[in-house]
Amino acid sequence: MAKAAKQVKPAARQEMSSVERLGLRVSSMINSPRAMERCSALIHRLDSDQDADWDEVMGRIAETDGVNMIFQDDGGVLLEWEPPSDEDRVLETGDIELIEEPAPF
Repeated sequence: MAKAAKQVKPAARQEMSSVERLGLRVSSMINSPRAMERCSALIHRLDSDQDADWDEVMGRIAETDGVNMIFQDDGGVLLEWEPPSDEDRVLETGDIELIEEPAPF
């Protein structure tokens, strides 16, 4: 007897909202290697960016401590921030093997 082929339903694809798309675009600009090196990023506003979306994302950025926002004549925003101090930096452990020692008691 031949086995019936299983029908797999495709996963429901959830669309991103326009604010999420804008936030993702801005986040990728901020997290680019060049922006991280310079501690600044110039965020360009696209014609397709809705006013409410732009205002919401810029409002969230404005609430972030240590970030200066300089609004440009062309509608873009220059973000500047202080480089992280040694206390703020996260050390990557990479492939270091953690050794678990027994408790001394």
